[in-house]
Amino acid sequence: MRHVFMQAAAGRLADLNIATFRYHFPFMEGGRGGPNRPPILVKTVRSAVAEAASLEPGLPLFAGGKSMGGRMTSTAASKEPLPGVLGLVFFGFPLHPPGRDSDERGAHLADVGLPMLFLQGTRDRLAKLDVLEPLLARVEPRPTLHVVESADHGFHVTKRSGRTDDEALDEMCSRSSEWISELI
Repeated sequence: MRHVFMQAAAGRLADLNIATFRYHFPFMEGGRGGPNRPPILVKTVRSAVAEAASLEPGLPLFAGGKSMGGRMTSTAASKEPLPGVLGLVFFGFPLHPPGRDSDERGAHLADVGLPMLFLQGTRDRLAKLDVLEPLLARVEPRPTLHVVESADHGFHVTKRSGRTDDEALDEMCSRSSEWISELI
């Protein structure tokens, strides 16, 4: 939650009048190397959603995350509805390991049943667009895919793109704000 990207995204979203609730998974709090098992990660997502809802009960509630945090949020929503959540936003959904293009990690998306926004870079080695797009085409309601040109999984853009990482982040946060506004 204190990662530079997460802090910058929270700040940009706040500038757009979108409050965020950031949290750590237990393995991050404990300083352990690898992630917890999925049941612990899913339970953490559910606890975070419940806490966010209790802090500001009148605000529209969306959930999501960056990379594994986003995938665990969609996993939680696919198993049982996240109370009060109107949609999910993913900053770099990790669909597959680098070099092992598969949509297996996204099979659960068909069971989410919520509007979803995927913000993905064209150079993301963890979610090749030619694997992600056909998967999303099979999901209802149809997710929204916003492609960030020349961005990798961390949303770093190439110099030759003529853009900066900050401009890519502004683009993603603006698109998130527009998408949320369409739903509320």
